[in-house]
Amino acid sequence: MKETQTIQKTYNTAQTTERISGSEAIVRCLLEEGVKVLYGYPGGAIMPVYDELYKYQDKIHHVLTRHEQGATHSAQGYARISGEVGVAMATSGPGATNLITGIADAQIDSTPMVCITGQVPSHLLGSDAFQETDIVGISTPVTKWNHQITKASEIPEVMAKAFYIAKSGRPGPVLIDITKDAQFEDFDFKYEKCTGIRSYKPVPETDKSSLAAAAELINNAKKPMVVWGQGVILGEAEEEFKAVIEKAGIPSAWTILGASAIPTSHPLNIGMVGMHGNYAPNVLTNECDVLIAIGMRFDDRVTGNLATYAKQAKVIHFEIDPAEIDKNVKADIAVLGNAKTSLAEILSLIKPNSHTEWHQKFKDLYDIEYEKVIKSDLHPTKEGLTMGEVLKEINIQTKGEAAIVSDVGQHQMIACRYAEFNKTKSNITSGGLGTMGFGLPAAIGAKMAAPEREVISISGDGGYQMTIQELGTIFQQKTAVKVVVLNNDFLGMVRQWQQLFFDRRYASTEMTNPDFVAIAKGYYLNAKRVTKREELASAVEEMIASKEPYFLEVCVEKEDNVFPMVPSGASVSDIRLE
Repeated sequence: MKETQTIQKTYNTAQTTERISGSEAIVRCLLEEGVKVLYGYPGGAIMPVYDELYKYQDKIHHVLTRHEQGATHSAQGYARISGEVGVAMATSGPGATNLITGIADAQIDSTPMVCITGQVPSHLLGSDAFQETDIVGISTPVTKWNHQITKASEIPEVMAKAFYIAKSGRPGPVLIDITKDAQFEDFDFKYEKCTGIRSYKPVPETDKSSLAAAAELINNAKKPMVVWGQGVILGEAEEEFKAVIEKAGIPSAWTILGASAIPTSHPLNIGMVGMHGNYAPNVLTNECDVLIAIGMRFDDRVTGNLATYAKQAKVIHFEIDPAEIDKNVKADIAVLGNAKTSLAEILSLIKPNSHTEWHQKFKDLYDIEYEKVIKSDLHPTKEGLTMGEVLKEINIQTKGEAAIVSDVGQHQMIACRYAEFNKTKSNITSGGLGTMGFGLPAAIGAKMAAPEREVISISGDGGYQMTIQELGTIFQQKTAVKVVVLNNDFLGMVRQWQQLFFDRRYASTEMTNPDFVAIAKGYYLNAKRVTKREELASAVEEMIASKEPYFLEVCVEKEDNVFPMVPSGASVSDIRLE
């Protein structure tokens, strides 16, 4: 108790100068930034920080993941559902390099994350010392900012900058590498939060003339269409976005990271664009007269062949990052700034509209997609289970209130297509990097950030085995994640391409899988396998009712494909339904 009181006192007086070690300073900086949960894996070069964390375990909960990659994905899941900065920590050498996949994933998906790595003592830098790796050089292409600390006195300023940069403007990952001698060194500690950096302007000023020009285009459009991305969610602009599209009556489609900004059932929500998106928004992208992109970056999976993408349309691009303007698609009008601010400002300039005939086109094409694809996905007549009916049952049992954390592959596309999202920040997945193994550890972070929410991890049998060891983290932390594996004994997405484009030469895609239920039970988790349709509803009901972690394996059809599909390099209007 005496030690706890001392810790509280020193923390509350952080604005006064106080002589402490670099390692304690790191922990105190985390406390000043409001960090409550930290994911990591200890080792020699970061051990002084772990020793200090031991003293502060009543204030920061450290989660020992089973692999450093799991730490980054857990930090991502934590950040994506909370809107706060996720934090991961590792030692030097392989510990640091094992963070890179998660850092790259966070960079391309704009996830705020701070990674702290230990480093060999400064006098050994460049000597190829044991577990020395140039992690600053390695991580430079995949971080928003990185920095190596060799003196303890640098720690407060650099840590404050790290959190400010990670969260401000377009978010992203930051890596701070700290030599071991800097962790041991004593110095006079004082912490001041960073509120600005010279020459760094995270939010560009919105030009009033651009807003007026955009509003004029929208008001005069006969066939307007919105495509929104994660920028709406990151900017906390959901209400402003909904107000704009409802006033203008514009059919609105989403990228996979934009899903859940408005409910799935919203009448203006016309579905997902992209390679496995819905038929209507993909086809009609090449018929609209005004295309309004909000907080999205025209990824190649969304646009297909750029030479044929929306060439007939005037393009309005709402974007916080100036580097995204004209990068892939030329914008006729660019509206720079935070989506929350710019959408609020344009609302008064927009005239009410309904676009009834234009909406009917989307409905007609949806009917075609329903008959050719959706009906058989959700209401199959064949004997084997489909991935779609598993998602349908989860929707029924959760009433669309769950956060769905998906891995990468066919199951990811099915989850994005068929999960019902009634709350924002409900679709957590790896978008730009497409990282297999993301789902399970990200679900751990999401559940720890939002313990009141039902968090369901959806994985395929391939990606699941890339981070299966994180079942140990779930067991040790008692994190009530619900883990669903859709098992088709294949690397399903690659197999689909081999079937369609490589004459069914299934090279290295069929998997001989272990007993997943036995493995889950080996980690002392409740577990069940479903092989028949009549078993599905009761198994999902049992899973959702459980207050503890639960593993559910559903054996689905081995050679089911995900349609619609825009073939690689094709136009979005050439989308295939079969």
